[in-house]
Amino acid sequence: MTEDRLSRVFAALADPTRRDIVARLAVGDATVGQLAAPYDVTVQAVSKHLKVLEDAGLVSRSKDAQRRPRHLEAEVFDLMTKWIERYRRQAEERFQRLDAVLAEMDGDEQEPTNRQGAAS
Repeated sequence: MTEDRLSRVFAALADPTRRDIVARLAVGDATVGQLAAPYDVTVQAVSKHLKVLEDAGLVSRSKDAQRRPRHLEAEVFDLMTKWIERYRRQAEERFQRLDAVLAEMDGDEQEPTNRQGAAS
């Protein structure tokens, strides 16, 4: 279930317009009209983007009198961060092992030079 949700989140964020909408909602809630204002697209197009973000769990809507502001669901980013962090740690461990191997190889290459210098 988590992997499926994570796939929807990453797919939703694959579009640059949706990433921009998420960035704008990070500042505060906004209506569809407010979100559509800076784009050269219809309100309906922005509504479609918002629907994708809502289906992924990134955005929710509330009712405030006649307004229906959208709200960023920040806890979804915790799910993404945990997934990314797991693979970042694995990559870091591989780099540390590589550093150790390279340091060992560097030490092996320097030993004969030291022996020759000591023998002279």
